[in-house]
Amino acid sequence: MKRTPKGYLISTSPGKLDIGFVRRGLNATYWAKDRPLRVIRRSLARSLCFGVYERKSGRQVGFARVVTDRATFSWLCDVFIDEAHRGRGLGKWLVSRATSHPDVARGTVMLGTRDAHGLYEQFGFRKSEQMKKLPG
Repeated sequence: MKRTPKGYLISTSPGKLDIGFVRRGLNATYWAKDRPLRVIRRSLARSLCFGVYERKSGRQVGFARVVTDRATFSWLCDVFIDEAHRGRGLGKWLVSRATSHPDVARGTVMLGTRDAHGLYEQFGFRKSEQMKKLPG
């Protein structure tokens, strides 16, 4: 996305993240509805995180996380925009910024989605077969 949505900014600063917002957002998703706060905190500490914020208030309204070795491979995950801020291009802007980050762009980027294939295909993602090992 070439145009920055007016009135918003994206930051990768860990200190700006609103853990309460991230927890509420993740707990409202199909993929992380039961993720405990302690697990969320650990995942944030070990990932490259992107927050979307209102410029005026500083309030966080979006989030994405990238698990990466910062050289050859990244996993884009936990992408969401607060319901009240959807329809403004923030999700596309967030995915664009996350996938073009210098520590992500030079390697393979994977993700999993049940319902947003069209969004991610706009950024060059292609459907592929994957194997998965679940915890336990």
